[in-house]
Amino acid sequence: MDNRSAATYLTLAGAASILGSIAIWAMQGGQEKDEKERAHGERFGIFVGLWAPTFFILANRFHTAAVDEEK
Repeated sequence: MDNRSAATYLTLAGAASILGSIAIWAMQGGQEKDEKERAHGERFGIFVGLWAPTFFILANRFHTAAVDEEK
């Protein structure tokens, strides 16, 4: 897999992490009245959402490598 493809996949993974975080929050009790269920949904959603910056940073690194290869 070349660097440009890796950057594309990592960017998509970052976007999926953000969308997945919102979906997990909504489905795992993020809107529940019970405090324990709401806390679980919020924590799990935040956990998945924290992956996004890592994916975006890696995508940027692979994109930079792809641009350097073209020179």
